[in-house]
Parts: sequence; C-alpha cells; structure tokens
Amino acid sequence: MRVKAIVAYDGTGYSGFQRQSNANSIQAALEAALAELFGAAVPVSGSGRTDAGVHAAGQVVAFEVLWRHELASLHRAMNALLPEAIAVLSLEAAPDDFDPRRDARSRWYRYRIYNAPVRDPLSNRYSLHVPRALDVEAMQAAAASLLGWHDFSAFGSPPQGANAIREVLRAEWQQVGAWLTFDIIANAFLFRMVRMLVGTMLRVGYGALTPQRFAEILQTQNRSGAGPAARACGLTLMAVQYDA
Repeated sequence: MRVKAIVAYDGTGYSGFQRQSNANSIQAALEAALAELFGAAVPVSGSGRTDAGVHAAGQVVAFEVLWRHELASLHRAMNALLPEAIAVLSLEAAPDDFDPRRDARSRWYRYRIYNAPVRDPLSNRYSLHVPRALDVEAMQAAAASLLGWHDFSAFGSPPQGANAIREVLRAEWQQVGAWLTFDIIANAFLFRMVRMLVGTMLRVGYGALTPQRFAEILQTQNRSGAGPAARACGLTLMAVQYDA
C-alpha cells in the first residue's frame, strides 16, 4: 500500500531533507526506521527539499509498504524508531499514484525573527536574533511586490531545470512584541529562495534598501543586488496543500 505521512522535524544538525552520501538527512533517517521495521529498503519521497538546518512542522512524504495491520500501529512503530528530532504526526493510505512533490498545489514557509537588543537562548534554534531596529512597514511594502507570478532568479536557483518562475500567493510580515514572522505561500520555491528573500528584506528593514529598490531587484533578476541569505535556523516548512 502507498502511505502518506506528515512529518515534523528539528533540522538542526541535519544536512536537509534530501538523502546525501556523506551527511545525516531527514530522508535517510525515515528510510532507516522503515528498513528496520520491514527488513528491506523502503524509499521515501518528500514534497520538497528543505535546506540544511531548516525545520518542518508539516513536511509531506510518501512510501510503499506491505502492511496488513492498522496504520496506527505503523505510526507508533515509526516514531519509536525515529530520532527525537523527527516525528511522524499522521499517517494515512494514499492513492497508488500519489506524489508528494508533483501533486502539491502550494507550500507554506514561515521565517521567525527575534528583534530585541539581547538574544533569547531558549529560542535561538528556531529563530534569527536581530538586535537592530527594523522598519517592519517598509519590509511589508517590499513583500507586497512578491505577489503573483515572477522570475525569482535573483533569489535562488531551480532545484531542477532552468525555470525560475513561481507564483507567490501570500507574502506577509507580522509583528507581536519582539517577534516578527514572515509567512510566504507559493506554488513552489527555488533553492534558498525564502532565506534570500528574508535576508534582502532585512536590508530594507535596516534602511539599506528601499522597497522600490527591492522590487527592481526582483524585476531585473539582479542576483548581485540580493541577499545575503538569512540563517537557516529561522525557517520552517509549515504545511503543504493538495487538492481535496
């Protein structure tokens, strides 16, 4: 049977989601747990590749297994074997042709910033500490230019092929006290795209770039004007949406 799973993980100390020959990855950890359960290799595919150090609250994966019991028992068994930094939140049977990457309609990422003079040691694994004052209104004006279809070559590289055009459905900064969050939903993302966007918008927040100049960088695909990429620790894949 084909199984769809929603997985959460703390990406600290991992090379990212995708399996690599010389580093720990989330995909490899999931496959190791399944191999121990079934006594054979069980390939796992994911909805997308998260960078090294990036977290997930709702990564979607799929795999094929011969399982004649309730999925609840497979769910418990996987979590018993996985490292503490990784948890399967839910399991369900999926159509035989379900592909978590190709079937996805949109992905939602969130970047968290702690904007205060002194760092918060209890949150530094999951947020970026920015001690300087930020103009959040200007950052939101820059984010508004991201909506719609654009070539995002200035902010990343396509995971496959050369097409850098993506549709952004939501791009919004919010502030609650010292905490800033940037939520972005798009049909797909380029490699390092969110981190490059955040790093460039931080320059807008510092006053080093205007929102208009940010929009020009996007429109002209001027990679030299973008970045640097914000640190991976603040980024989380929140959810992946599929057709009902």
